[in-house]
Amino acid sequence: MFIATLIAPRGVLDPALVHALRNAWGGGDALWLAPDEAAEFALNQMPDNRWDVWGDLQQARVDLVVQPATGRRKKMLLADMDSTMICQECIDELAEVAGVGAHVKEITARAMNGDLDFEGALLERVALLRGLDAGVIAKVLESRITYMPGGAALLATMKANGAYCALVSGGFTAFTEAVAATLGFDENRANTLLIEGDVLTGDVGRPILGREAKVAALKDITTRLGLAEAEVIAVGDGANDLGMLGRAGSGVALHAKPSVAAKCDIRINHGDLTALLYLQGYAQDEFVAGAHQA
Repeated sequence: MFIATLIAPRGVLDPALVHALRNAWGGGDALWLAPDEAAEFALNQMPDNRWDVWGDLQQARVDLVVQPATGRRKKMLLADMDSTMICQECIDELAEVAGVGAHVKEITARAMNGDLDFEGALLERVALLRGLDAGVIAKVLESRITYMPGGAALLATMKANGAYCALVSGGFTAFTEAVAATLGFDENRANTLLIEGDVLTGDVGRPILGREAKVAALKDITTRLGLAEAEVIAVGDGANDLGMLGRAGSGVALHAKPSVAAKCDIRINHGDLTALLYLQGYAQDEFVAGAHQA
């Protein structure tokens, strides 16, 4: 048995579209998880034309996910930070302050698309921040970082239902610690910007946390908690997230780079982070309000 879930921005999902697809695929009764935003129905088998239909629905700003009905509700969330839990890339924001924004953004885009080695690209970008006053980090956090819509509800709802939430980033602990505290993550892992005399040295601590370290985090945390990797929902947008997205029970490419999304079965391009709740079968009236509403 499978479940087909349709998710769109609020007010966009047309009931007629949902019922037409259900009828075309011979699905069960449509269950509305949120009016005009999210609905699901059961299927006896995976449709052969799933990706053709997915492509058509993208034109209508509707995301479609078809997944096994069993085991949808997960016991752990493993999330990337930059352009996933927050709307920015932290290193790009620091680079803007340092006056090298355009150059660093270009490197970041290529690295997240998988065109550059992550570790080399990180070291190249951090080197350009050498001499930057460390106090700028707090200013960037306060004035330039915004939270991805739906993140607070995602964490609060999953935690209220007993899930463990971990933030794992190729970015920096100076940011993950603040984001984790604001949203309520149980732990966070990231790289450490090295600071001497209140200025950035232009380097990061070793070992560097990249793609393999995110996979290692998935292994470490599930082993520690006695969970199976199938009980994890992971979310990210960049090439360095593909390892953990591929191993988790549900790997969600959220507003991801095209080359990344193409390698994932679960692609959310139009919904926000509450899509991860709808995918698990939570209805909107089951959502728990988080401490930080964004």
